[in-house]
Amino acid sequence: MEPRRKFLQQVGLMAGAFSANSLFNQLHAASWAAASQKISSLSPQAAAADEDYWSVIQQSYTVNSNLIILNNGGVSPSPRIVQEAVERYNKLSNEGPSYYMWRILDQGREPLRQKLAVLAGCSPEEIAINRNATEALNTVIYGLDLKAGDEVIGTKQDYPNMIQAWRQRALREGIVYTQISFDFPIENDEEIVAAFEKAITPKTKILHLTHIINWIGQILPVKKIAQMAHRRGLEVIVDGAHSFGLLDFTIPELECDYFGTSLHKFLSAPIGSGLLWIKKEKIEKIWPLTCNDKPRSADIRKFETLGTRSFPIEQGIGEAVNFQNAIGSKRKEERIRYLKNYWAGKVKDIPKVKIHTSFKPEYSCAICGVTVDGMTPGELDNALFTTYKIHTVGIVWENISCVRITPHVYTKLQDLDKLVLAIEEIAGRKKT
Repeated sequence: MEPRRKFLQQVGLMAGAFSANSLFNQLHAASWAAASQKISSLSPQAAAADEDYWSVIQQSYTVNSNLIILNNGGVSPSPRIVQEAVERYNKLSNEGPSYYMWRILDQGREPLRQKLAVLAGCSPEEIAINRNATEALNTVIYGLDLKAGDEVIGTKQDYPNMIQAWRQRALREGIVYTQISFDFPIENDEEIVAAFEKAITPKTKILHLTHIINWIGQILPVKKIAQMAHRRGLEVIVDGAHSFGLLDFTIPELECDYFGTSLHKFLSAPIGSGLLWIKKEKIEKIWPLTCNDKPRSADIRKFETLGTRSFPIEQGIGEAVNFQNAIGSKRKEERIRYLKNYWAGKVKDIPKVKIHTSFKPEYSCAICGVTVDGMTPGELDNALFTTYKIHTVGIVWENISCVRITPHVYTKLQDLDKLVLAIEEIAGRKKT
């Protein structure tokens, strides 16, 4: 009983992910500190190629060794400590849900808000914790006071759930939803900014931007677009589903008004976790997506009225942030970019193979599209999995048609070498 008593005392004090007694500190702090010390003199770009260091990180994951998972752009696996945190606190919750959930674990949201705010570089009073980017961004999309005739500009390459949300508002309320289109990759900020600016009309109120285009990995110059939009008196919503936890930035640096993300992508938080950021002075005017007794409040917490929710997931998010901080955001970004360039650089000159994503760091990081002449994305995706047990995803959306490949920090070079060999063999067998 003594270990159990001590454990409950720790939970009561909110030890968990938000204290020196976190699972990360218990399981990884010493070994990671030693590994980090060995590369402390290296730049993030140089550290990206240090396989000894990254092997320590790789050991923290529990991915299936019989598969090569390269669809991390969809959802990323959580490291072991994140899984264990969720499992530990789920078991505790089920010992007496109404007590342990509402009176103990529910107290962990404020420490988590603080922790996420440090990572995001903003005030904790601007962050709401929810379930994914769709919920975060739909909160803003449906919460804005727009009237018939008001225009919103997005792109045909935006995420479907956001497109459908705007279309629903257009269908129901008569707002005007305009989509522009791009042929990516584009390696010119001014071209992208100009396309948005050209589309603006006297009726335009909102620009909807996707920070990293999920289909192809193109990074948009969000800050430059936002600056242009603000000069025109417009507001800017940013879909950061694939940028938060991957790129080294703070949300205020983007100069947007609203930002939503999924934490279960590159942050490797528990599946079904997300974040909504709203600029402090904008919170009051946004209606919550679910009911709240003070819907016009300036308190960011009005967006968290979800009823019964998974408190164990929140503890898991905290451990994911610990994991992220121990690596370092810039070091992580450069490693994943290195992995993308590693495989893409080896296949780009193979006959019949085409890369559809920029190699320049300002325009791409993790996600990369590839095709083989004479094959549909579905055929290439199927060939990679059936013969080589490499899991990717075929993309056919608007003017984008490719197989999307996305490594993560747990991805090993030997697995990318298998990918390169697979593409080479598939392309060699395919007759044009």
